[in-house]
Amino acid sequence: MGQWINVSGGAVMLVAASQFPEFSQQYVQRLGGAVDELRTVAADFDKSAQGVGMTRDQALASMTGNAFQEARQADMSRSFTRLARLEGDLIALQGADAFTRLRHVARFSDKGIAARAMEAYRPAVPVTFDGLVFAVIGFLTGFGLVKGISTLMRRKRRTVKEVEI
Repeated sequence: MGQWINVSGGAVMLVAASQFPEFSQQYVQRLGGAVDELRTVAADFDKSAQGVGMTRDQALASMTGNAFQEARQADMSRSFTRLARLEGDLIALQGADAFTRLRHVARFSDKGIAARAMEAYRPAVPVTFDGLVFAVIGFLTGFGLVKGISTLMRRKRRTVKEVEI
């Protein structure tokens, strides 16, 4: 019975891990689209600022005086900060293979992009080398985790029984 549980844990992780290469590719594609759109917004803002003889920072600083302008100033500041962060993520992830993307998994941090990628994502059978390797690693990880947990639980039960005797 215990081996079946271990194999089941491995199988679950096999399926989950094998999906990383394709999901990460779709995330990077959406990341590129988000960067393109934010660059358009930034360029439009910069063009408007230059049209009145201001830099981006000067234009942002001038957006005061009423609640709407201050709210818009905060919105634009967040957009510029997000653009800088996402551009850095895109540079690290674009053109990278699945193993490199795994090393940079912390760069998959934009919740909006991740949620939209997950909504559109459809699991598939991995037929690439990357997918196969991730599947095997996932199986071994899941099998090992479940086996380790069950071993710890058995030891704890034995220790409790020995203390009771």
